[in-house]
Amino acid sequence: MLTRAAGMAAAFVAGLALVVAAVLVVRHITEPSEPELPVVPDTRRPVLEAAVRGACSPLSVPLLAAQIDAESGWQPDADSGHAQGISQFSPVTWKEWGKDGSGDGKADVWEPRDAIPSQARYMCHLYEVVKAVPGSGTRLGSTRLALAAYNAGPNAVLRARGIPKILETQEYVDKILTDLLPKYEESEERYQRSEAKHRRTDRASAAPSAPSAPSSPSPSTDPSATASGVSPSATRQP
Repeated sequence: MLTRAAGMAAAFVAGLALVVAAVLVVRHITEPSEPELPVVPDTRRPVLEAAVRGACSPLSVPLLAAQIDAESGWQPDADSGHAQGISQFSPVTWKEWGKDGSGDGKADVWEPRDAIPSQARYMCHLYEVVKAVPGSGTRLGSTRLALAAYNAGPNAVLRARGIPKILETQEYVDKILTDLLPKYEESEERYQRSEAKHRRTDRASAAPSAPSAPSSPSPSTDPSATASGVSPSATRQP
């Protein structure tokens, strides 16, 4: 009887475990996973951060990253036929704004270390140009106009007194500001949180450990202990 009862209990427990496991699997499948976000490639981060540090205040790592993503998908050999490199400069614009950033003495549109800082400087110039255009009084408004000028040319924006009615330019601006920029902003927040955590861990690992308090000698090792193992203080009368 006891054996049969034990077997039924074991079967019940096993069945319950299967039900719980099934519930957990279903929950894992149906729960929304954290969205995958675009990230700044590790090989491009140093030059991108340096370009933003030396640029005008409207520029940020997420904004410049979103623009590069829209321009070339981070491909340094991108060639649309009229624009080249990771930042997609036209030959005419590169001749004026391209500068050596890698230190090899040559301004190369195909070299990201040259192109990305040049892109940042050119964007800062465009922010100044569009100040004369209606709608540039806010950070978002001036960014929209500067991006449109990067894509269509500053003269097109000045003539239109706003974003020109060019479908490619309109889609370019919307893609960056509506789609890519929010994702890169979230991606950058995750990156900075992760870096801060790593720095805290490194500091904790490098910090010297606190010296341990000296231990009191035990009665067995106290030289003042009596032969019987009891210290004089324990037997002293008041």
